[in-house]
Amino acid sequence: MILGLDFPPISHAIEWRDLFGTHGAFAINKVVLLMWLSVLVVAVFFFIASRRQQLVPTGVQNVAESAVDFVREGIIMQTIGKEGLFYTPFLLTVFSFVFVCNIWEIIPGAQMPVNARMALPMLMALLVWVIFNFVGVKNQGIRYLKNVCFPPGVPWPLYILVAPIEFVSTFLVRPLSLSVRLFANMLAGHLLLISFAVLSTALWNSTKVGAVLPGALLIGLTGFEILVSALQAYIFTILTAVYIGGAMHPEH
Repeated sequence: MILGLDFPPISHAIEWRDLFGTHGAFAINKVVLLMWLSVLVVAVFFFIASRRQQLVPTGVQNVAESAVDFVREGIIMQTIGKEGLFYTPFLLTVFSFVFVCNIWEIIPGAQMPVNARMALPMLMALLVWVIFNFVGVKNQGIRYLKNVCFPPGVPWPLYILVAPIEFVSTFLVRPLSLSVRLFANMLAGHLLLISFAVLSTALWNSTKVGAVLPGALLIGLTGFEILVSALQAYIFTILTAVYIGGAMHPEH
């Protein structure tokens, strides 16, 4: 207890009670509801944007087309090339869904980034793993594993070290790092906001004036977390594009 205020343990910030009488591995809680709502938000947003398309986009259509152009020009064309335009719908969905799941962190009443729980980032990372390996086998055939483990330009004796490193890096580390990066950043930001919110409340209840500085920092950090939410969505999406592009275009 500090300044007359109880500081809850970290588990209270990321664990939520089961709802609707559910329990166990398939329990429905606040995080699950926000995940479902994120799917609905993304679907409804693009449905509305595409319903009445205008030559000069405005409103929702303008935002949607900006997102499409950003993913197409800023991610796909920079990492894969024209051959990657086929994956625009998938990568646009990934970017939009991850961003919406992240932005719940600053929405009053929700205030919980869905990706601050490991389950969803790991599920998305495994989906990306399946897709880029499928693309690799589809484009390279049985040579895919050889091309991954035996990159060109390496002296043959070094393949004893390089081959297992490349195998582990591609097939084991990639999904783990992709999920942990997103999870860790969103969890850290969530805990940071909670810490300053509790500190501001404690100081406000005791000294009033003392809450000005942490309160101002809380507002600044909230704005910063908007940037982090978008940045993490961008990083997750561009790494996905890089992995797909690498599977499509083996090194020579």
